[in-house]
Amino acid sequence: MTSSPGWVGRRLDPDRRFGLRMTLAALALLVGALPFGVLAALVETKWSPLLDLDRDVATDLNDWVRAHPAWQHTLLFLTDWVWDPNVYRVLVAIMCGWLWWRGARRLVVWAATSMLVAGLLGALLKFVFTRARPDLPHPVHHSDGWSFPSGHALTGVVGPGVLLLALLPLIPRVCRPFAWMLAIGSAVGVAFTRVALGVHYVTDVVGGAVLGLIVLAVTSAVFEWWRRDAGLRPVDATDEGLEPELDGDDPDPEIAHIRPGTDRDSPHGRN
Repeated sequence: MTSSPGWVGRRLDPDRRFGLRMTLAALALLVGALPFGVLAALVETKWSPLLDLDRDVATDLNDWVRAHPAWQHTLLFLTDWVWDPNVYRVLVAIMCGWLWWRGARRLVVWAATSMLVAGLLGALLKFVFTRARPDLPHPVHHSDGWSFPSGHALTGVVGPGVLLLALLPLIPRVCRPFAWMLAIGSAVGVAFTRVALGVHYVTDVVGGAVLGLIVLAVTSAVFEWWRRDAGLRPVDATDEGLEPELDGDDPDPEIAHIRPGTDRDSPHGRN
């Protein structure tokens, strides 16, 4: 009679690896959420030094924008038409359609899941904290809903992050630092416009950005564990993207990127 496997053996069994991945992802989320938790606790308890900083920065920036109409129009255009969360959702949706066409189905699942988790988590936390938006004497812009965490800042991190990590293999290596600078600059720009327009406090955009980094880190870690389970080589996502085989130079039967019009069983049908 064979003895039953121990706890470690059961967790490492191939059929139970999904549960192990979810357990590790939950632990990573708890560790990564610590900075956000501290910030949220200070906001919820109305820690006066932090509230004073929030109020002073919001008031000063709003007054500066109000005194410079050209900047006001520029920031409104950026927040409504360039860095709006729906713009990122549309871009990711277009990318997902293209990736699906190429056969990168798991990458599509990762991208869609990251955006969905970010949206739902941000909306849920707004109802948990129910923080009012800045109440300024002469506001230059108005926005509905609760203030903490900033949904624009959250999507402003996750949206560019998803686009970058998915498409990085297709970007020439010499241009990748510029792609990173564009993604980071977009995230910072989103945060600045929301505070400068008086619709968020500094802690709102910082909380949203931290939450976005947590979402990207956890979903990317799960994707990397799938690669290991599939027997694919580990990658440095910040340098090669999540799926370097996307560029077509590293054929791999586990990914089976079949372009339309090719024969799946043909030796030339794989990317």
